[in-house]
Amino acid sequence: MKTRQAGFSYVELLVATLLIVVLLVPALEAMQSGIQGSGIHTELAQNQYRMIAKMEQTLALSFSELLEQADLVADSTVLIPAPYSDTAGTESRRLVFLARYDGDNADADDNPFSGTDAGLLWLRVTIENSPRSLETVIVE
Repeated sequence: MKTRQAGFSYVELLVATLLIVVLLVPALEAMQSGIQGSGIHTELAQNQYRMIAKMEQTLALSFSELLEQADLVADSTVLIPAPYSDTAGTESRRLVFLARYDGDNADADDNPFSGTDAGLLWLRVTIENSPRSLETVIVE
């Protein structure tokens, strides 16, 4: 009487290999999108920290200096030049906008940049060509 040798048959190995290949493709595709997503997240996080650093650097200046700079450009859409904003051509250039601010809306026009209050400034830091920004109101 012959004894049967323990182990896998050729067909069983072929089916197992086929199952691994079929199931591995979607897993690798999911992994690839995760790796791409982590790269995007890393860039966004770095830009966020760079905007925070520029915001803190600007807030460290005296209120009178910021007020003087805001009075030089009356329009809040005007970019504040160096040393506030990064120089042109800088990768992920940080832009600084500064304006007087209407906190109480006493003129009732719902425009925060008209009828300005004494002692209030609006500060915005953004990355050039990016929808992300940080904004704050500075009180004297």
